[in-house]
Amino acid sequence: MKNWRIWLSPPDVGSLEREYLLQAFDSNWIAPVGPDLAAFEADVAARVDVPHAAAVSSGTAALHLTLLALGIGEGHTVLVQSFTFAATAFAVKHAGAQPVFVDSEEATWNVDPGLVEKAIIDLAAQHRKPRALIAVDLYGRCADYDRLAAICEHHGVLLIEDAAEALGATTVSQGRERAAGSFGVAAVLSFNGNKVITTGGGGMVVSNSEQLVERVRHLSTQARQPVGHYEHHEIGFNYRMSNLLAALGRAQLAGLDAKVARRREINTLYRQHLGDLPGVAFDPPTTGRNCWLTCITIDPAKSGGVTRQQVQQHLASQGIESRPLWMPMHRQPVFVNTPAYNNQVSNRLFGHGLCLPSGSALSDAEVGTIVKHMRECWPSS
Repeated sequence: MKNWRIWLSPPDVGSLEREYLLQAFDSNWIAPVGPDLAAFEADVAARVDVPHAAAVSSGTAALHLTLLALGIGEGHTVLVQSFTFAATAFAVKHAGAQPVFVDSEEATWNVDPGLVEKAIIDLAAQHRKPRALIAVDLYGRCADYDRLAAICEHHGVLLIEDAAEALGATTVSQGRERAAGSFGVAAVLSFNGNKVITTGGGGMVVSNSEQLVERVRHLSTQARQPVGHYEHHEIGFNYRMSNLLAALGRAQLAGLDAKVARRREINTLYRQHLGDLPGVAFDPPTTGRNCWLTCITIDPAKSGGVTRQQVQQHLASQGIESRPLWMPMHRQPVFVNTPAYNNQVSNRLFGHGLCLPSGSALSDAEVGTIVKHMRECWPSS
C-alpha cells in the first residue's frame, strides 16, 4: 500500500461526530436499531424532501433491496448507466435480473436519454422490455430527470435514481429546484467512507412510497415476522444499519452544507490554477453539483503528449492519491457479452480522465501542493 500523504476523498469528522457517537455508546443503543437510526432516516428524508427512508448497510444493499421491493428479479431486464461504479450493476445481478448498459451524454457525463429510449424500443421489439432504468448522479451531478422521467413514463419503465455520489446536490426540474435523491420511484444514497458524508459504511433507500420503504426495511431485517418468536416466510437479508453508525451519520449530516461548500471551493481552485494547461478539460460545470470529486480529462493530442497515466504516476510519487474515472461497465471483464448501447463517450472519458483529491478537509495549501506537482508534468507551462 502506498504511503499517501494526500488522499482522494477521506472522511471529514470532528468533535460533533465524537459527541454523537459517545452519546449513543453511553445510552447502550449500539445495535441493531435505536433512536439515532430512526432520527437519521427522518433527517435524511427531510433533507432530500421525500417522506420515507430506510437505512441499510451499504448503497449496494439499498439498490439490491429496492429492486427486490419492486418485484424485479430473475427473467427481468434492467437498463443501467454504463459509466458508473460496479455496485450499480452488481445490484441488478444480486437481484437475479439482467443488466443492459447504456452510455453517457457529453453534456453531463450521465446516462444519455436518447440512447435510453432507443434501448427501450429495441428491447421491447425483442420481447425483453426493461422493467427499470437505474440512472446515476455521476460525481455528484444530477442526471437529466425531466427527459428520463418522461421517457420512462411513456414506455412504462420504472425509474430508479442512484444518488450514491450526490447527497447535497440539486438540480432544476420542471421549473423548481429539487434535491438529488428525490427522483424516480425510489432513490439510493451511500455513506461509504469516501462520500461527502460517511457513516463508515452504509446506505439508504428514500422514496415517496411508504409501502416500498417498509418492504425494504422488512427484507433488510432478515424478513422476520412481527411475532414473539423467530419466524420467516421468505428469504431476508442482514442489511440493516446499526444505531451507532446512524449516530455518526446524524453528526455528519449536520455538516453537509459546509462540506459541499468546501468541495465546491476546491473545484473552483483547481479550475483557476490548472485551467490553462494544454489539453486539460474539467468535468461539466453543471449548476447544483456537489463536487464530490473534481475530475479532469487530459487529451494527449493537445497536451504535448502528457497523458492521464503520467500525471497519476507523478502525483503518486509525491504521495498524492488520484484515480482514473470509472471504467465503463460494458468494458468490465465480469460483464463480457452483456448487451450495451455505446456512443464512445464513456470510453473516451475513461481513457483520458482523472479524479483529483477533493475531500472537504483538504486545505488551500494542500491544493497548492497538488497543483504544483501537476504543473511539473507540463514543463513548458
